[in-house]
Amino acid sequence: MAQLIKLQDYISRYQIDLNRYPTQYVRLKRVQWERVKEQWENGGPTQTWEPVMQVPEEEEKQKPTLLRRLFGRKKDEEEEMDLEELSVESELDEEEVIPEETSTLHFESKIVFEPKTIEELKRMYLDQFFHFQIKWASSTLLDKSYVDPRYMRDTLLRTFMQGLPDNYFLLYFPVFQVKKAPIEVDIILITPTEVLCITPLEVQEQAVYVADGERFWTQKIDKSSKKILSPMIQLNRMETIVSSLMHYNDIELPVKRIVLSRNGYIDYPGASFNTQFIDKRKFEQWFLQLKRAKSPMKHMQIKAAAVLLEHTETTSFQRDLWKSEEEAAEHAAAQELSDQPLQQKDEDEKGE
Repeated sequence: MAQLIKLQDYISRYQIDLNRYPTQYVRLKRVQWERVKEQWENGGPTQTWEPVMQVPEEEEKQKPTLLRRLFGRKKDEEEEMDLEELSVESELDEEEVIPEETSTLHFESKIVFEPKTIEELKRMYLDQFFHFQIKWASSTLLDKSYVDPRYMRDTLLRTFMQGLPDNYFLLYFPVFQVKKAPIEVDIILITPTEVLCITPLEVQEQAVYVADGERFWTQKIDKSSKKILSPMIQLNRMETIVSSLMHYNDIELPVKRIVLSRNGYIDYPGASFNTQFIDKRKFEQWFLQLKRAKSPMKHMQIKAAAVLLEHTETTSFQRDLWKSEEEAAEHAAAQELSDQPLQQKDEDEKGE
């Protein structure tokens, strides 16, 4: 599952420590899957899954190092399809000890039936982990952001997160601060070898988009047609922001532009430099190539992600502040209830 490092203007724990959280995320996902799978195979309960951030000492003794386990160990083909294990070596120091934090989130499944096969269990786990990952990506130990419920139902977001490897970083409609002005862009996918700027076109199934102008395109659905703003305008703006930040910070990764339509067709006469048009006819092959790309997390990739995150907007609130206010109110209410019998007893004693 690709790592969602920024969602809109929500807070991101990856902005705090980009060297730590990518490996912690992979570890969390793998440890939880192994525990759920073991429970299922042994006929144990699988109704509640909670993220365990600490690995028992017995397990640690059986493993040479954390990153070797995450990036070097081979898994069978059946598990590799959906719960990919990175079979490449990370450029991070294998002997580096990654500190863990106490999780502020609980990963609880909402299983409505008992999975009969490993594939059903796998799909169930991935769907539950998708929701957890959105919460994971929009909160820190001290802060969190309100998440629009529509992202939980976003099929494009789900496709990227569930279909791509763990070593891909995803920024989904982030908001950049450019010359003190907020600018929302579309989708940025940072792979170990390149940065993809993606503008989606998904208005309606079987729609046809004709690039018959620089500023406006024609959208055709059945027998009706209308003018829409060219996606190239938004794509060019996004690519300019990304390329400028990377050039200024000496990051040497190619930046590519993509207009994407999973459910429609793009008619672009002529050629466009450094831009791919991926429509319904090409999507599966293009996505499969991304999924099968084997490469370790690169230092330059992490650096690129850190630079982009540094220039994004964030809207959040302090978790502790809200929690302390709620706890104070609950404590006051409880204290009031506990004092009532004492007050009544004092009054009775005075009456006697």
